[in-house]
Formats: sequence, C-alpha cells, structure tokens
Amino acid sequence: MRKLPLVLALTALLLGTAHAADKKDKTPADEAKPESYLLHPQASASEGSVSVEGKRIAYKAVAGTIVLHGKGDKENEPTVSMFYVAYFKKGEEAAKRPVTFIYNGGPGSATVWLHMGAFGPRRVVTMDDSHTPAAPYQLVNNDYSLLDASDLVFIDAPGAGFSRLIANDPDASKREEQMKDRRKEIYGVDGDGHAFAQFITQFLSRYGRWNSPKYLFGESYGTTRSAVLANDLENEESVDLNGVILLSQILNFDTSIDGAEQNPGVDLPYELGLPTFAATAYYHHKLPQQPAALEPFLQEVEQFALGDYAQALMQGARLDDARKQAIAEKLHQYTGLSVPYLLKANLRVTGGMFEHELLGDSGDTTGRLDSRFAGPSLDPLSKEAEYDPQSSAISSAYIAAFNDYARKDLKYGQDQVYHEFADVNDWNFKHNGHDGAVNVMPDLAKAMKTNPGLKVFLNGGYYDLATPFYAADYEMQHMPIQPALMNNIRYAWYPSGHMVYAHEESLKLLHDNVAQFIAQTDNVKKH
Repeated sequence: MRKLPLVLALTALLLGTAHAADKKDKTPADEAKPESYLLHPQASASEGSVSVEGKRIAYKAVAGTIVLHGKGDKENEPTVSMFYVAYFKKGEEAAKRPVTFIYNGGPGSATVWLHMGAFGPRRVVTMDDSHTPAAPYQLVNNDYSLLDASDLVFIDAPGAGFSRLIANDPDASKREEQMKDRRKEIYGVDGDGHAFAQFITQFLSRYGRWNSPKYLFGESYGTTRSAVLANDLENEESVDLNGVILLSQILNFDTSIDGAEQNPGVDLPYELGLPTFAATAYYHHKLPQQPAALEPFLQEVEQFALGDYAQALMQGARLDDARKQAIAEKLHQYTGLSVPYLLKANLRVTGGMFEHELLGDSGDTTGRLDSRFAGPSLDPLSKEAEYDPQSSAISSAYIAAFNDYARKDLKYGQDQVYHEFADVNDWNFKHNGHDGAVNVMPDLAKAMKTNPGLKVFLNGGYYDLATPFYAADYEMQHMPIQPALMNNIRYAWYPSGHMVYAHEESLKLLHDNVAQFIAQTDNVKKH
C-alpha cells in the first residue's frame, strides 16, 4: 500500500492495505440491466434481543435498501441502491428516541466493522493484539451495543457491502457509459456526502423519524464524510443534528503521517505523529527508559513535538549539526529508533517507516491501524511496511461473521455478494471545486456555526498510526469557530488503535462515553 500514489495511500484510511484497491464492486447485475431488487427498496424484518451491561433490550431489525435518485430533470432516475441495517428498540416513542446513523470510512468501505465490532447487537470475538485463528469464529451477545441509548442505522457506502450503483438505461450499449457517470458523480468527497444526505432524509421519511434526536457516527474517512454530511444536512436539507460523533478522525489530509515525504516543506505530520510513535514504542517496550505510565509520558512528548522538534524541523537545511544531533538523541528517547537511523531520515520518519523499523531487529512489522499488533515483515529490507498486521489479523473474522449473520439472522442477501470495499481507485478528492489536499474543517465549522447547539464528540486511540490521535486533537484546536463554540467539543482517548472497539475494555469505555453524550444532548426531558 505504501508504494501506491499519495492520493491512493490516503484513501485507505479504514483498512489501509493494497487489497482494498483490488476489490471490485462489479457483479453480473452491474454488467447487464440491473435486477429489479436494485431498482426498488427492499426490506427484511426480524426480531431479537440483546443484553447491554445487564439490561435486556428487545428490538426489531430491518435489513434493506433505499434507492437514491438523480436531481432536476433526472429526479426519477435511480442512481444507487443503498443498503442498511436498522435496529429499533421496541416500545419507544419515535419523537423521544434518538436515532444514530453509523458508517465506516475507506472511502468506499462497508460498515461491517462498526456493526460487528462496536455497536450492533452481536459482536465477533477477535484476539486483542494478535492474529485471530481461522474459522469457526465466535459471535456473541454484544454487552456494549449502543441500542440502550439510541436506535441504530448501519449504512454501507455506495458500491460496498450490499450497496450498488445503478445503470438502468434501456439501451444496453449506453449502460456502461452511464455507470462511468455514476462513479464520477458519487465516488468523491462531495458526491459521497450528497448520497448519504439523500439516504438519511429518505430514511427519516420512511420510518417517521423527522422529529427524533439525530446523530452521526463516522469512523476514519467516515469522519471526513461526517463533516461534509453535517454541513449538507444543516444547510441544504434543514436538518439540525443533535450531535456528531467522530472516531479516529481525519479532517485535514495535510496532517496525515502516510506519504508525508511526498509533501516536502510541510513538517506538521511528523510532529503530530510523534506521540503515537512514542505510545507504540512504550507498548512494545522499545524505549531506552520505560516510563511508569503512558499518559504523562505522552504529555511530555506532545510538548516536545510542538516545541523543540517543530522549531528544529522549521529550520530545514539551516539546522546546525550539533542541534540536529541533540534532536535525534531526544527522538531516540521517545521512539526507540536508533540515532543513526533518525539522522539518516533527516529527523523525518513516516508512518510506514516507523512501522517497519521499530521491531526490525526481530523481523517484524507493527500494525498501522493498531500498532499494538505485529507480524512478520514481508520484506525485511524494505524501507516501509508493506502490509498491516492488524488488518490481516481480524478482517477474515469480521467478513465471515457478517456474511453468516446477514443471511441467517437478518434474512438478507442470500444470492448476493457482500463487498468489503467498493472500487474507488478513481476517488475524486476535489472538494467544493478546489483541488489539493482535502480539508473539511470548514464544513464542520459551518455546521456548528449555523446550528450553535450542535455538539461534537471526538474519540481516538493512542495506538492509531492511520489517523494519529494528536493530529485529530490539533485539528479540533484549530477549527475556525468562535471560542464559545469550542465548548461544544468533547474529547476521549483510549488505550487502543484505529478501531478502538477491537480492545474490549476500550469498547466498554467507548460505549459508556457515547451513551452518556447522547443522553446529555438529545433534548428529551428526563422524568
């Protein structure tokens, strides 16, 4: 993955591996005229119950699709069949019951991860920081499902999961061109946001939830989507949200530690990635002097990152040898990397370089999504990591569990193929007509300004090298909003990685924090 062009390297934010780019969303139904199930909304209802932290909750589940359409003179033209799984707690009044729209990132990822790992009523069991053995996998009651706090809607991005783009031109020779138009229209920052906005407004109408407290929950690129989507809903659809919950955030792609060497002169990613390097070295006991506790140590590293380290990098070639040596020695204390290596790297180590180098003596590579994980390096002589041991460790369990669960419990998708990823190699990163690195901080800022009651809750893992926690914190501290609106933002950090919920103790904390956030912001009078 590291050897892909920078734009592709930055797209694989959820499961940053090369195989994501190889997944195709084309099926025989895409090549020929689409089957009728793509052209009309589908719904398969079932019932169940889940015990959340000792409390039993009965629910109705609906697995189905909503069909999106074009605009203007094409408003009757179907464009996307968008798959979702919704869980509704029984016996609740819709107007007083929150509803949370949940999606993973990618871009172009199915929402199997948050569904089967975090908040759905069933959870797949995986190893905490090592490779999960092959099938059979264990699917258990999710003690930390978010159904105690909110109804839940898990949404697969267009082209991923059971969602499909639709080419329905009566002329078979024109359908291929129509599909190209669909991809161009929807596979991009703006098109993706508009598609999710249309889905949500249709869902509110279909299930009578316009007057319910409403929340967005996005992970990874899903946080990028959330900023665009919140702005679209607030300012194009007149839908005020109660809250936006962000997990493993990236709003400004100039902060990414992936591919930073391809953007010389912008040293911020190295500074913001350093605390995660330090946390990882701490976890693997690679520090010259092991600190007693993680969080006080990280506070010290953060001060160095935006202090002496930032000042040194800013000097560029003017940095004198003595000062460069001193900074390298300090970086050695914080990262465990050798002083000669740090000097050879000119004090600038990317995520892929660190993942490959930290455990290089043993021939291992650390995880990217969760640097607690490690696995054998594909090429011990490579400059950077060539795969993500964490992704390899758990992906099979999640995909197998959902495929089984969807067909047996949700009664959906018997003759369909579930795609982990859509084919988004040509994702359009142009935003609001502007080229360059994506920065959706202004979108979230506008949503917060036009709805001053909107609350934002940022969550992240200390061991996340895909979207480092300190980069997310930096983005929030630089939001272009009034000081008073900064009080609308809350923060929580966990001793886990990108998929915070892969660590069970962190999953409990995440559940409790998000449930409390919803209870405090749903505007429902408590009796």
